[in-house]
Amino acid sequence: MAEQTTLKVALAQMCSADTYGPNIETVQALAVQAKGQGADVLALPEVSGLMNANRKMAKTQVGEAKDDPFIAACRDMAAKHGIWVHSGSTPVLAPDGRFWNRTNLIDPTGAIKATYDKIHLFDVNIEDKVVFTESKSFAPGDCAVVAETPWGGFGLSICYDLRFPYLYRSLAQAGAKVLFIPAAFTVPTGEAHWHVLMRARAIETGSYVIAPAQSGHHADGRETYGHSLAVDPWGKVIADLADGAPKLQIVELDLSRVAKARAQIPALENGRDVPLRRA
Repeated sequence: MAEQTTLKVALAQMCSADTYGPNIETVQALAVQAKGQGADVLALPEVSGLMNANRKMAKTQVGEAKDDPFIAACRDMAAKHGIWVHSGSTPVLAPDGRFWNRTNLIDPTGAIKATYDKIHLFDVNIEDKVVFTESKSFAPGDCAVVAETPWGGFGLSICYDLRFPYLYRSLAQAGAKVLFIPAAFTVPTGEAHWHVLMRARAIETGSYVIAPAQSGHHADGRETYGHSLAVDPWGKVIADLADGAPKLQIVELDLSRVAKARAQIPALENGRDVPLRRA
């Protein structure tokens, strides 16, 4: 069957709570809006299911993926409305006692089409404004993922992955036309880097970038930047949700533009592995 060339994405923005219930209610309402506006895919932000930096409290909430209430709710919503759901991410229990930061791509029957665990963990100290050690609570994933869909390949990633361009080159070379980068960016790093990095990943790979984001002041004390973005393969921002949540915008993607961008600037083909010589 030929790949479909038009994809309607419902780009969502949230301000997730530190318990599952309110987040599930928010996503259920967003799914109704997405279906009502003719979306093929509902794309959610990072930690849509649970945003809780209180590790002691989170340990009492997070379980194995098979028992996760948010994943179950997303599967139910996908089946109820007959749409694809990109779950953004939610924490699930990893074997070493930490969590995985996990995203699921769910098809319109409610089946999980693909699963990805965030590879690059946010361990940073930004001039004492942002000090965060994600690796204390989260274990890294170990595999990049491209999901095959009726629209071609979807490349899966999460937030801090954004800063590692080799990941997106690998996804695009493996057939990804749309790169999903759900995020919960801090305000200082968002103001400095968010737009330029998202545009760079689109330009470098000739891909669409879909980046649903968290926005606002959260119950666990964090503040996130917002500005959920959709970027076309030439690097043009075609949607920016600014701040505030919850909200949603439908973005229609012409996937034929991916091949055109890659033909004009074939960077995926022209790349070379170059040895380094110190002089």
